[in-house]
Amino acid sequence: MSNETVANEKGNGKQRGLTLVYTGNGKGKTTAALGLALRATGRDMKVLVLQFLKSPERTYGEQIALQRLGVEIRQLGIGFTWTKTPEEHRQALARGWEITRQEVMSGNYDMVILDEINNALVIKSFLVDDVLPLEEVLALIKNRPSHTHLVLTGRNADEKVMELADLVSRVDAVKHYYNEGISSVKGIEF
Repeated sequence: MSNETVANEKGNGKQRGLTLVYTGNGKGKTTAALGLALRATGRDMKVLVLQFLKSPERTYGEQIALQRLGVEIRQLGIGFTWTKTPEEHRQALARGWEITRQEVMSGNYDMVILDEINNALVIKSFLVDDVLPLEEVLALIKNRPSHTHLVLTGRNADEKVMELADLVSRVDAVKHYYNEGISSVKGIEF
């Protein structure tokens, strides 16, 4: 069997969707996922990127580039957890989760990237379980359209999410320029 047909479902020629998780404390999880978006777009696949924590009030380098390529990318969050009230964040997460479920289950996309969803699931400074329930995320992974690749990024991926995944890559932090006093760099962080 050729590499191109390994992930095809029997008989229908449609590719079986995979679940990929990029997690860990190192830099590069979103970058890896966006590399997949680039590759999939190059193969005429329809890609949607949903960013759970980033705010639509700001502009990001990946947003600009993906829009130029015709890839849909949406910021569902309202920024860092310390920049708004817990209730504002909870409302944003609830809206973002509803949009995510609708878009994934629509079957309109070959790949959906849930950027920083792992981070959102483990927020400790306020309650998130009722607006972004882990059990619903697990159900979405299990029940998504069979052709849809689902990519989840962010630190501290839940063990249950990783168990359901077809691929888990852990990005380790070995060295980072932040430790040398270099702040966010245009073109690298944003």
